[in-house]
Amino acid sequence: MPGKRQPEVTSPDPSADFAERRIDGEWVYRGVLLHVRRDRVRLSTGVESVREYIDHPGAAAVIALLDDGAVLMERQHRYPLGRDFYELPAGKIDPGEDALVTAQRELLEETGWVASTWRHVTTIHPVVAYCNERIELFLATGLSHQGVAPDIHEPMEVSRLSVATGLEWVRDGRITDAKTMIGLFWADRILRGDWLPDAGR
Repeated sequence: MPGKRQPEVTSPDPSADFAERRIDGEWVYRGVLLHVRRDRVRLSTGVESVREYIDHPGAAAVIALLDDGAVLMERQHRYPLGRDFYELPAGKIDPGEDALVTAQRELLEETGWVASTWRHVTTIHPVVAYCNERIELFLATGLSHQGVAPDIHEPMEVSRLSVATGLEWVRDGRITDAKTMIGLFWADRILRGDWLPDAGR
C-alpha cells in the first residue's frame, strides 16, 4: 500500500537470543513410536507460553546410488495420508543405535542391497514446528544385491529410478516426501560434482 512503511530487513545476527527455556511440562501421550509433550516455556522476551510437540527417536535415510547413476526407490502406502508414496529407503533409529548402523540395516532389510562405501550427507529436520525428529541422510555406493526377505508388516515395491526422472517426479508432484526430495537434489549435485558429502565412513 502506498505510504505504508515497510519493516526493515537486516543481515542475520547469530548472537541474537531467541531461546525458549522450559519451566515445566508433562507427557500428554506415550505411544509405540511417538510420544507427545506439553511444556510451559519462557520466551526470550520474558513472556510465558505453551509448546506441544512430538518426541521422535530419529531416523536414517539412504541415497543408494547404483553404478549407472540411478537410485533405489521404494513405493509404500502411508496410512495417515491414505496413499502410496515414492521414497528413499529409510527407517527409525533404535535406542542407542548409531545412525549409520540404522541406514545399513534398513537398506538391507528393505531392498536387499548392501554398500561398500558410506558417506554422511546431511541432517534433515522435517517438521521443526511441532516435532524434534531428525533424519540423518547417507550416500551409499558400491552396491551389491544380497536378496531380501519380504516383511508382511511393511509391504513395498523396490525399483531403480534415474535421478533425472526423480527430479521430474518432484516437479510434477508425483514425489512429495520431503526427505526424498532433498535426497534427490543432493544426488543430482553429487553426480554433477558440485556438492561432496563428508569423508567416507
